[in-house]
Amino acid sequence: MKKIAFIIILIGGLVQAQEADKEKEKSIKIANNYTWEANKDLSESNFVNAEANYRRAISKSAESSIAPYNLGNAYYENETYSEAFGRFKQAGENATNKKDKHRAYHNMGNVFMKNKEYQKAVDTYKEALRNDPTDEETRYNLALAKEMLKKQQEEEQKNDQNKDDQNKEDQKDQKDQNEDKKEGDQNEDNKGEQKEDQGDKKEEGDKGEEEKEENKKDEGDQEDDNNDDPSKGEQKDDQKQQQQPRPNQLSPQQVKNLLEAMQNEEKKVQEKIDAQKVKGVKSQNEKDW
Repeated sequence: MKKIAFIIILIGGLVQAQEADKEKEKSIKIANNYTWEANKDLSESNFVNAEANYRRAISKSAESSIAPYNLGNAYYENETYSEAFGRFKQAGENATNKKDKHRAYHNMGNVFMKNKEYQKAVDTYKEALRNDPTDEETRYNLALAKEMLKKQQEEEQKNDQNKDDQNKEDQKDQKDQNEDKKEGDQNEDNKGEQKEDQGDKKEEGDKGEEEKEENKKDEGDQEDDNNDDPSKGEQKDDQKQQQQPRPNQLSPQQVKNLLEAMQNEEKKVQEKIDAQKVKGVKSQNEKDW
């Protein structure tokens, strides 16, 4: 009885497996038809219909690698590299043989090259060669990726060195600016102190000028007071007269000489008078008719 039941279960399992295989084959056939239609649309430059048919093919057979691979190529030609990479990755994961895996990784490497991700391109090309070491195109792409990676690293090192040099230069400039600012602040402080000293001196000078003005004012007031007092004015005039020499004033010697000259003149006049007295006066005999 048990044997009969086991046989029935086994037969049932085989029937289900056969039905599953048939369903899978049917899905693959439908997917292939959609893929063929998509390839036809793509050859006619109808990218929209091609993309739609590739997506239908993928939805009918998720394990197929042909539809995602072809859709990846369509995205790549359309320069939609991020979408292309996703489809190539899906194709590589779904691939059941090394040939399909090689093709998927090779094209993934091409996407990395387009994005200038050279280290990832090198790693991906190596994975492609593991699945097909005889592909010369992949080997050439690997060598090119290594060369581009070397140049990229050298450029990065150069840029890093330039950044370091620039940072050092910026630090030096900043240091110089700080020193200049410090020196400028010191100069400003010195100027401020000089201005304060000049202000103090000016204030002292102003005070001196004020004192002089007050003294002058006091002298002027005293002079005005003297002008108001007549006696003081006369005294002042007398002092001025005494101080100033008279224009016709004779010296003592001149006075003496003048007196002697006057005495001599008087003496001469007296002698003439005396002489006339001796001789007498001449009479006049004739009458005056």
